[in-house]
Amino acid sequence: MDELPPHPFLTLKRFWSGSGIGTNKEMVENLQSYGVVRSKKVSEVMESVDRAFFVPDGVPPYVDTPLPIGYNATISAPHMHATCLQLLEKHLQPGMRALDVGSGTGYLTACFALMVGPEGRAVGVEHIPELVASSIKNIEKSAAAPLLKKGSLSVHVGDGRQGWAECAPYDAIHVGAAAAEIPPALIDQLKPGGRMVIPVGNIFQDLKVVDKDTDGSINIHDETSVRYVPLTSREAQLGDN
Repeated sequence: MDELPPHPFLTLKRFWSGSGIGTNKEMVENLQSYGVVRSKKVSEVMESVDRAFFVPDGVPPYVDTPLPIGYNATISAPHMHATCLQLLEKHLQPGMRALDVGSGTGYLTACFALMVGPEGRAVGVEHIPELVASSIKNIEKSAAAPLLKKGSLSVHVGDGRQGWAECAPYDAIHVGAAAAEIPPALIDQLKPGGRMVIPVGNIFQDLKVVDKDTDGSINIHDETSVRYVPLTSREAQLGDN
C-alpha cells in the first residue's frame, strides 16, 4: 500500500532511493524491472534523454524522487515521467503533436519531441521565464537538441492553463502540476482521438487520463494517486516564497 511521503511535493510511490544508481541507463533498467517502463519505445527515449541534464547541479540525478528546481516548482520523479510516457505512447507517434504544460526543466518536452520526431511538433509551456530559459539550455545539451534547432520542439513563456493555441490541436497533452479542475482550454485543444494526462485535486490528487473520442465526447478515468505542486498563476506560485 502507498504511504504518504514526508514532503508534500512527492508522489505517493517511490521505487528506490539513495545515490546507488550511477547512470541514466541503470535508472531506466530499474524502471523496467519494476514494470513501470513496459515498451521498447519508452525505454529507448528515456535512455536517450539523460535526466542528469535536467536536474539542478549537485543532486543525484537518478534517484526516484521529485526534485525542487526553484520558483516553487519541481521536476517529477523518474517513475512519474515513465508512467506518463507509457500512458501517452500511442499518442506520441511520429508526426503527431504534443503539448507539455508546466514544462519546468524541459525533460518531458524533450522526450515528447524525440517520440514525435522531426515531422511532429512538441511544445512546452511554462509561466516562469527563468525556467523557460534554463530548459532551453538543458535541451541544447540533450539528444533533442537537433529538434530544437529545427523548430519541431519549442518552449514558450505562457499560462499553461490556456494551453498553446498556435500549434493546436494536440494528439497528446501532459500537465505537470495539479489542477483544481481540468482547464477547458486544454480540453478544447485536445485533438479528437487524443489523450491528456493531468493530475487533478487539492490535498488529495489523482492522475486522470482524459480521452477525446473521434466524435468529440470525453472519457475520463483515474490512473493513480499522486502529489504534485499546484497548477496556478505565476503570481500565486512566486507569492509562496
